[in-house]
Amino acid sequence: MTPTKPLSAFALSLLMICTALPAQADSRIPQFATDDETNTMQVFNFASPSVVYVTNEAVVRDRWTLKLHTVPKGAGSGFIWDIQGHVVTNFHVIEEARKITITLQDRSEWPATLVGSAPEKDLAVLKIDAPAELLKPLLPGQSAGLSVGRKVLAIGNPFGLDTTLTTGVVSALGREIEAAGNRTIRNVIQTDAAINPGNSGGPLLDSSGRLIGVNTAIYSPSGASVGIGFAIPVDTVKKIVPELIAHGRLVRPILGIESAPDQWASRYDFKGVAVLRTAPGLPAERAGLRGVYRSNRGGWQLGDVIIGIDGLPISNYDDLMNVLENRRPGDKVKVDYLRDGETYQTSLELAAP
Repeated sequence: MTPTKPLSAFALSLLMICTALPAQADSRIPQFATDDETNTMQVFNFASPSVVYVTNEAVVRDRWTLKLHTVPKGAGSGFIWDIQGHVVTNFHVIEEARKITITLQDRSEWPATLVGSAPEKDLAVLKIDAPAELLKPLLPGQSAGLSVGRKVLAIGNPFGLDTTLTTGVVSALGREIEAAGNRTIRNVIQTDAAINPGNSGGPLLDSSGRLIGVNTAIYSPSGASVGIGFAIPVDTVKKIVPELIAHGRLVRPILGIESAPDQWASRYDFKGVAVLRTAPGLPAERAGLRGVYRSNRGGWQLGDVIIGIDGLPISNYDDLMNVLENRRPGDKVKVDYLRDGETYQTSLELAAP
């Protein structure tokens, strides 16, 4: 019998490596997620319980029986604001609604009442009487420090498909979109995260799961996402929502004027807000501003035209409202205006509405 030769040190090492390879490969199989994938899943699991489905029904009368009944009018998304049951969504999601229903993540449905709305900012606040244990508010972040390229996540209910996640980046900052009443929403966030019909009112989140915007619109010839979506920045939302909860509307101070339509600017060839008339006893009258008046010949003459407030140019009514939104009753402002082709300035104290 031929004696067996002992394995060399090299052969023994090679055998040990080959024997260990399958076990090492098996131990690595569950660890397939990248850091970015893990973050995306964590944010979704954290934030999705805060996202709700908003359905809007209108009341119509049957033309034959004259009976009233509800019909679906639209649907969108929203999110829990606080444990008192306040829900934030877009104004256009609930516009002209007679009946609004909120569906939570556990599929429970709750009738909602309208607390307040700001059509000019496309925001609305609803309220449901759901128990606090079902309500998980989102954590508000900041939009002032955002930069292009920042990762963002959108959660909503596009085309009625509940709790859908899309991801992307901040594509641009400082955009402007048009809202109701020919008002402009400024400093809007542009993103390439897919936003489709039904996503409106849903949250735009950062990689920490914090709210940085409310998805509100898309730019698309077809009506579906083409990679250009817009979100109202959270800094605007944090300012407006408490006012809607407290007062039901935006509370901005007033000058005490009735302004002429913007069409007057093209008619009389000027930029600014023409004063149609001043209200008795209010700041504009006390400061000496003058509205439209009759000349000595009996014809109507253009009055003062406001062209600036505190050094900020005022080209139209939208500019004026945006400036006043950042002021409070009692604030003193300097008003630049035109009168008979000459520029003047006056100071006045803004009044409560």
